[in-house]
Parts: sequence; C-alpha cells; structure tokens
Amino acid sequence: MSVRLVKAPISLVFGEASVDEDAYLREFQQLDESDENPINQWLKQAKAKGDTSDTDPVLLNLMIELHRKIDGLERFIKNEEPKRLSLTDKVEIESIGFEHFKISNELLKEGSLYYGRVEMPVHPKRDVAVFFTAVDKSLAKITKIHERDEKEWGAYLTARERVLIREARESKK
Repeated sequence: MSVRLVKAPISLVFGEASVDEDAYLREFQQLDESDENPINQWLKQAKAKGDTSDTDPVLLNLMIELHRKIDGLERFIKNEEPKRLSLTDKVEIESIGFEHFKISNELLKEGSLYYGRVEMPVHPKRDVAVFFTAVDKSLAKITKIHERDEKEWGAYLTARERVLIREARESKK
C-alpha cells in the first residue's frame, strides 16, 4: 500500500477507543461544538439574514478573533481549563497525508481503533479530535474527523508541501 505523506511537526495524544468509546465519542462531539459559542452562533444567524453583506469580512473576522482572545483570557484568569479526557499515549506525528499519518514511534496495534487529539499549529491554535485505525505499528488511517477539521487538515498539509518544495528549491541553488 503506497501512501503519500509530507513531513509535519505535530503532536498527538491518543488512546485505544475500546477503553471507553462512548466517552470518546462524547468528547469528539464536544470538540466540534466548542466552536458553537455565542459569537459564532450570532455570526451564523447574521450571515443567514444577510446582515453582514455591508461589512468588511476581514474586519469582521478580526473582531471575532479579538472576542475569542478576550474569552480565552477570561478563562485563563478564572483558571478554567477545558475538560479533556485523559489519554494514555503522547507521540509526535512525523508525517501526514490527506487520510493518513505516521507517528515517530511504533506504538500502534495493527487493525485497532484509536481516539486522539491532534494539536494543530493553525490560527487559532486548537485540538482536532480524530478516530483512526492502525494500518501498521506507526501508520494510521483517519476514520472519523469533523468536516471543518478535515478542511484545516488538508490546508495544513498543502502549506507543509509548499514549505518543503521551497526548501528543496533553495537547497539546490
């Protein structure tokens, strides 16, 4: 099986899904809904009504990001951390593809289903919840990911490819 992968420095915490699949599914859903905060709900409603048609989209996105930052600072000051399930293993992802990733250590059991959180280095920084199956001891196939996260994953993969192409060109000069 030939899988095209691109080097990407990302971290992953994970555990075998059979340990508590219901709890993992619940957290998986919560991580998607965590972006359904009041400002996002307001924005969706405003866009649906057409209230944002006269607004500069860049300025609107900046205002929303400022609102999120203030919310984050408020949570930090109040020492409110998001509740996440404890996962048994932490590893570095060596390389990624559109549906696969390869971890730096051989920790997986071939054919087993796992749940994990990937620390995506995108703005805003956040965890992406994934279910994945081990193809071998270090290669995994993503079996379940939220649609928005899948788009970000693909965009990050594309950006990494561009960086590596640029580095290859520069090293040839």
